[in-house]
Amino acid sequence: MRLLYFAWVRQKVGCGEEEFRLPDNVPTVAALVELLKARGPGHAQAFADPSLLRAACNQEHVRFDAAVSDDDEIAFFPPVTGG
Repeated sequence: MRLLYFAWVRQKVGCGEEEFRLPDNVPTVAALVELLKARGPGHAQAFADPSLLRAACNQEHVRFDAAVSDDDEIAFFPPVTGG
């Protein structure tokens, strides 16, 4: 799995992307977020409040109940605003 981080998520995690082996017991984006929280203090800060995040799976916006697999590219980013 390829994980991508954008904006303040990237700053808190400390990198823009990483390769990640998805465990079998992580079926959804929400479960992935819970797992990522435990990867260290930066990840814990970035994923502390999932309501402040949006996700994309293979470049398509998805809800946190979307299924994930080890072949996916998952991106995390804050909500986009315009003006």
